[in-house]
Amino acid sequence: MTRLDTDEEVATALRQAQESKSGSDGPRNLLLEAREVPLGGVRAMSVRRALPQRDLPLVGAWCFLDRFGPQVTRMRVDPHPHIGLQTVTWPFVGEVRHRDSVGSDVAVRRGALNLMTSGEGISHSEYSVGADAAPLDALQLWVALPESRRHGPPAFEQHDLLPEVALVAGDGDPGSATVVLGSFAGETSPATTHTPIVGAEIRVPAGSRVSLPLDPAWEHALVGVDGDAAVHAGPGGEPTDLDDAHLLYLGIRRSSVDVSSVTGATLFLLGGEPFEDDIVMWWNFVGRTHEEIVAAREAWESRDARFGRVVDHGDERIPAPPLPAVRLTRRRRRV
Repeated sequence: MTRLDTDEEVATALRQAQESKSGSDGPRNLLLEAREVPLGGVRAMSVRRALPQRDLPLVGAWCFLDRFGPQVTRMRVDPHPHIGLQTVTWPFVGEVRHRDSVGSDVAVRRGALNLMTSGEGISHSEYSVGADAAPLDALQLWVALPESRRHGPPAFEQHDLLPEVALVAGDGDPGSATVVLGSFAGETSPATTHTPIVGAEIRVPAGSRVSLPLDPAWEHALVGVDGDAAVHAGPGGEPTDLDDAHLLYLGIRRSSVDVSSVTGATLFLLGGEPFEDDIVMWWNFVGRTHEEIVAAREAWESRDARFGRVVDHGDERIPAPPLPAVRLTRRRRRV
């Protein structure tokens, strides 16, 4: 998915990025609100962005999280570029047709992970299936690529069979989880990763309280998807209510957290080893320097072969927005 918002917070974030890096040094219980942003050039879709936050640009290598839906819409995102990241598409309702410049032409549907690795450059499009508006709901996330992979070739993979794990319940029935990316609760997704990471869909039955095992060396966050959830992560285990409009940042040095629900809930867990570097993120690009972003933008605008050509598309494409009037600097954590 492309970031078509000009992001009014960019200039402020760039100025604040000059401040010293504080880093997460222990458990946190920080509830952060997702914000609504435009998508597709006009507000034709309801999109809520939980990452990046002004004070929290990354959770592990996760650097971006959008929820598009639930809604009835006709999705049309024309070819656009990416560098330095992986896109993770995790649908709940509906189908989206994904086409890219490495020749992929697949349907994105519930239960399947679609993972696109941009490396030094890729382009893709996303259209809803069918000519009419239809129900659509999904998460799209970005994973920042480390130095060892971000200059490599682009790739795409789809996985229909993902590990399922049972979650121990202190009260009620056991919960369950799908390991979408990385490793969780002793299981590992078949998808290709380049940093220690976890992305998992968590399901808590009605009337249950389940335990989520965590790697204490990693940082983690939870995002509400559906239903009522209370996360027992505060001092003394006091619950924090988590809905679908918020992200709860848990910090590091936690071996587990409990989640309870009255009517049943679905959440998404994201986390991983704290990322190796601060990043520069602008539009659809993740880099390390201002010059790198400028060069990628110029390559896209000049139709350079770096980004290839999306299969079964003509000349239609999304133009890059203008660069801000300030120098792009690395986004730094302040929580």
